[in-house]
Amino acid sequence: MGYSTTTSVKVPDPLPATFLRGGTSKGVFLNQASLPSDRAEWNPIFLGIMGSPDAEYGRQLNGMGGGVSSLSKIMVISAPTEEQRAQGIDVEYTFVQVGIRDTSIDYSGNCGNLSSMIGVYAVEEGICQARQSNGLATIRSFNTNTQKIIDTTFPVTDAGTPILDLPQTSVAGVPGKASKIVLDFVDPGGARTGKLLPSGNAIDTLEISSDSVARKIKASLIDATNPTVFIDYAELDQFLPMEDYVNGKSPATEQVGPVLEEIRQQGAKAMRLDPSAQAQPKIALLSAPHTADDTSQEVNIIVHSLSMGVLHKAIPMTVGLCLGVSAKIEGTNAWNIIHGTPSNNGDLDTIRIRHPGGLVDVGADFGSDGTVKSARVIRTGRRLMKGFVWHGNDN
Repeated sequence: MGYSTTTSVKVPDPLPATFLRGGTSKGVFLNQASLPSDRAEWNPIFLGIMGSPDAEYGRQLNGMGGGVSSLSKIMVISAPTEEQRAQGIDVEYTFVQVGIRDTSIDYSGNCGNLSSMIGVYAVEEGICQARQSNGLATIRSFNTNTQKIIDTTFPVTDAGTPILDLPQTSVAGVPGKASKIVLDFVDPGGARTGKLLPSGNAIDTLEISSDSVARKIKASLIDATNPTVFIDYAELDQFLPMEDYVNGKSPATEQVGPVLEEIRQQGAKAMRLDPSAQAQPKIALLSAPHTADDTSQEVNIIVHSLSMGVLHKAIPMTVGLCLGVSAKIEGTNAWNIIHGTPSNNGDLDTIRIRHPGGLVDVGADFGSDGTVKSARVIRTGRRLMKGFVWHGNDN
C-alpha cells in the first residue's frame, strides 16, 4: 500500500471502498474515516478515483467512472454526531458528483438512486445496526448536501444482514428483479433553496433569446429533493426540433442543447442559484401521455430530463421525486399536463412517470398547511465490489 502525495496529510492509496448499484446509478462508497479531515483535500482524491478529467475521450478509463453522469458518483458515509443520534439519525452522508471531461466537483445536490443504498452500506460497515421488524429494517440518514433526512427500508435476515436478491420488484432500466427498497425523503421541500417554490410562483416566465429571437418560456421552478426547472415539451416544440432532439439526432442536439441550457440558467437565477453550476438545478421536459401503450400502462406524465447538460437515459431519481411533488401543486406545468389529460382522473396518490428507461411510480404527501411532508419511491440495489480503489498520481 502506498500513500498519495497530492494532499498535505498521508492518505492510504489505495483506499478501502465499496462499489454499489442503487437504482439506475452506480457509485463508489467511502467511509469518511478513511479521508482527510480537511474537506478541501478531498477533490483530487475523488478525481483520481473516477479517472477525471478525461477531456479528450470522456470515458474515464483511468478510474471507476463510466463516462456518463450516472456512473461518476461518490458517496461519503460517516457515523452521526451525538446530537444527530439523539434525533434518531443512524448515519450521515455526503453525495459527490464528479465531472467527466473537467475537474468539477459538485456537492450542491443529492442522488436519489444511490441514497437507496446508504442504509445497506451503513449496516454492512458496522456504522449502525439494523433494528428489524417483520423482516424489514429502516435506517434514517442525514444528507449533508441538502440538510435533509432520508429513510431507507429494506429486507434483512434475523441477524440483521441486508437481503438484496429477493425477486420482489423491478426498476426500469435495470434487468431482473431484486429486493424492494423504499426510499422516503422526509420534508423534502426547499432542499437547496429553503423554499418549495423558490420564486413563490407555480409558473414563472423566463426570457431567453433563441436564434436572436426574444422568447418567453413558462417554467415551474420546484425545489423538492433537488431543485428542478420543469418545461412543457409542447411549448418548445413550436420553435425547436424537439422530436429529433429526444431521439438523439446530432443537428437537433446542437440546436436544442444551448437553448435548454439558457433556460436552465435563467431558471437558476430565478431560484437564486448559481447558473454556472451544471448539476443544480436540473431541467426536465414534460409532456402528456399520447400513445395506446401510455393508456394501457396508466401513464400520467412523460418526462425527458437532463443531467450535466446531457439527456438522461432514464431519470435522476431526485428529479422523479421532485416531479411527484410538483404534480400535486396546483398550477404547475406538471399539474396542468396531468389534469388536462382525460385519462388522469381525480387527485392521484401516486404519479406514474414514463421516462426513456421505462416507468416509475412516485408519491408525495402534503400537510394541511400545504407543506410537503414526504416524497417516496421504490428502488433496488446490488453489491458489485468491495476492496480498495487507487486514486493518486504517484503510482
